[in-house]
Amino acid sequence: MKKKRLGEVLRERNQVSADDLNKAIQDQQGKLVHLGELLLQRGIVSKENLIAALAEVSRIQYVDCASVSIDDSTLSLIPAAMAKRCSALPLEVDGAKLVVALAEPQNLQLLDELRFKSGMIIEPRLGFRAELDAAIAKFYGATDPVVINTSDSANSPRRPSQAASEAEMEFISFSSQERNVEAMREMQSELLQKSKTTPAVMVVASMIKAAAERRASDIHIEPQSDGTAVRFRVDGMLRDYQRLQKVLQNSVASRIKILSDMDIAERRAPQDGRFLVKIGGRRIDLRVSTLPTQHGEKVVMRLLEGEAPLQDLAKLGFPSWIEERFLPMLRLPQGMILVTGPTGSGKSTTLYSALNLIRRPAINIITVEDPVEYAVTGLNQVQVNTKAGLTFASCLRSILRQDPDVIMVGEIRDKETAEISLKAAQTGHLVLSTLHTNDSISALTRLLDLGVPGYQIAVSLTAVIAQRLIRRLCACHKSIPTTPEYAAQLTQVGLTDDAPLHNAPNGCDLCDHTGFKGRIGIYEMLALDDPIRAAIREGGHNDEIRGLAQDSGMKLMQEYALEHVRAGITTLEEVQRVVPFAQLYALQCTSCHRELSSGFQYCPHCGKKQSSGKAAKFKRAAQLPQGVMVS
Repeated sequence: MKKKRLGEVLRERNQVSADDLNKAIQDQQGKLVHLGELLLQRGIVSKENLIAALAEVSRIQYVDCASVSIDDSTLSLIPAAMAKRCSALPLEVDGAKLVVALAEPQNLQLLDELRFKSGMIIEPRLGFRAELDAAIAKFYGATDPVVINTSDSANSPRRPSQAASEAEMEFISFSSQERNVEAMREMQSELLQKSKTTPAVMVVASMIKAAAERRASDIHIEPQSDGTAVRFRVDGMLRDYQRLQKVLQNSVASRIKILSDMDIAERRAPQDGRFLVKIGGRRIDLRVSTLPTQHGEKVVMRLLEGEAPLQDLAKLGFPSWIEERFLPMLRLPQGMILVTGPTGSGKSTTLYSALNLIRRPAINIITVEDPVEYAVTGLNQVQVNTKAGLTFASCLRSILRQDPDVIMVGEIRDKETAEISLKAAQTGHLVLSTLHTNDSISALTRLLDLGVPGYQIAVSLTAVIAQRLIRRLCACHKSIPTTPEYAAQLTQVGLTDDAPLHNAPNGCDLCDHTGFKGRIGIYEMLALDDPIRAAIREGGHNDEIRGLAQDSGMKLMQEYALEHVRAGITTLEEVQRVVPFAQLYALQCTSCHRELSSGFQYCPHCGKKQSSGKAAKFKRAAQLPQGVMVS
């Protein structure tokens, strides 16, 4: 049997005329408001008739939130921030069930989210959004009141400060085309005239503002069969922000494409663009990418601060041992320093901070990047343009004729770029660049795979720094007892700690109830000395080079990460999520031949002091699952 719609039920009951219904449906297009609420606002149907019709359509009981009483224990099951974002009010506990009033009781994603947070089965009830918002403010407190504006807001409520500051946003185009400049003027004009603002304009402005407030690195707009999901990547993890009605999907994507100077008529091919936003005193560069998917165009916006995050190495998380050896390397007249790690691991921040330490009027610093991420005073920055034939290799050839002292290459991707960079490092230039490898030792293998001779690597390369970013525990963290199972996990990764308590994530409004706020870098540095250079020339295996490096005092990034666990800065689970423990090698005791973790200096079985050099026998931990280290 075909499911009836609300309009059909109201027409069958003669509670609304065909003209009124059609006009309401037309006016609803492009607005984030339910048909029933629109009819009720205009006085076309009475509240009692609408409730009865909604009950027949949804088969969900209505609750008048203005007359309910709720105890504190029930309210504590759903945090205030989640209740406001989902328009959900917990009413009572019925055994293993939690009765919740929702503005969208048939939204399965919201029900799953509430079930996961409360740990109970959700029994939905129907409530009108305005009544729910008023009740949420009443029971949870009005310290963070919600602005109700169903005509131009998305499912996620907007705070008054956010709504007021949207008019302070300034959109700036990178294009000289008149149509793009006119689109920017139109966007700015609509934000200033709230009464004329279209839903798409308000949605785009509010999501950019919210992402900037949360220090998000990316905004994902993902079309789905039943709507559009908007997610933010914060501290390296995607978080749900809001859901848009499907009717807004194309208009929001088109608005962003207009701002980014893309072709809005082209929806079958990927496109790239960019635009600049000023929010208060902050300049945010948005790099936009679209991708056609089954349900429409997926849009991703990467947020880059207009100014480089020039920080001291210690603030980035550099251990004192690495910092003491790295700073003199930056003052060398020649050589190459590589920074390795996956995308989003903070390599650019490390390079810019290093350049900031050495920039001065007496030296000429030139960078070649794809794209230029941050504008830094005193640097000559070049952006790669493959369409115009401007590649990393061709730029490097020209740069070498510009009398540079320091060259920063955004990324080494091919043999030609690698060879030119290494030759520049031999001929009186300090070269800084990046590679995508798992650890510092793997950078040598990567260069060899690109076709660079081992002798050239040995002569030119000064150091390789590998890094990752791990999330810090929020200030709301809690201390919990150390269980035998958790102690066994610590021992398995080589961390012997008899502390009775350890820190664990908790969750608050400041960290969006994730338990983590901000990130810190973990590093390892392979500094090339004479024994390591000789091993590279002779084609030595990574195991041998790793042993020589550890003889020189190098600590693996896994060891630094575990020190953060011991200090209570982060958790073991977070470290295992980010750090490639599977790349570790098991150490075999030279006396009793029992397998040890590389973190042990003395064998716990026979008590003999361990050597990390050639005398030690390394075995590849080949069959280990990700996140496990041989003990």
